[in-house]
Amino acid sequence: MASTLVLVVVFVLDLIAFALAVAAEQRRSTATIIKAADYSYCKYDKDIATALGLSAVLLLTVSQLLIMVVSRCLCFGKALRPSGSRSCAIALFITSWVFFIIAVSCLLAASVRNAYHTKYRNALSCKVVRKGIFAAGASFVVLTGIVSELYYVSHSKANDGEATYARDTGVRMGNL
Repeated sequence: MASTLVLVVVFVLDLIAFALAVAAEQRRSTATIIKAADYSYCKYDKDIATALGLSAVLLLTVSQLLIMVVSRCLCFGKALRPSGSRSCAIALFITSWVFFIIAVSCLLAASVRNAYHTKYRNALSCKVVRKGIFAAGASFVVLTGIVSELYYVSHSKANDGEATYARDTGVRMGNL
């Protein structure tokens, strides 16, 4: 049976990571062009979104690692019972890692771009992070949280009880 404590801790971590990602979207840097005598330069107002985005990445990583350590990452421990829960657990395992990689990529890319400040104006505008990249990361944080918790429950369900093939040796080669 799935541990309620693990589910609650993972939910809280994912919820905080989501809130940090949304806050990073709201607080991303903006720039204004300051015109001096013979040149123009960009003035950036705040840089808190970088720290918020990186904090969201850290919490999402802790959450994902907690789920993987508790479930032994499908690689270690006893074999799962052959059932629909095992198939579902494998599909959810892969999906949770895909969503995790996308969420971390969005949040890291937005955080790095938010921290990058141009000194002088070379092009038509100052470099700032595009609107919606932190929000995309936040949405994938939610998807990662949902799918990883479903994976944990499905893994626990497939892990309960005795395997039906406990004494079966596999394919018998018999007399040829």
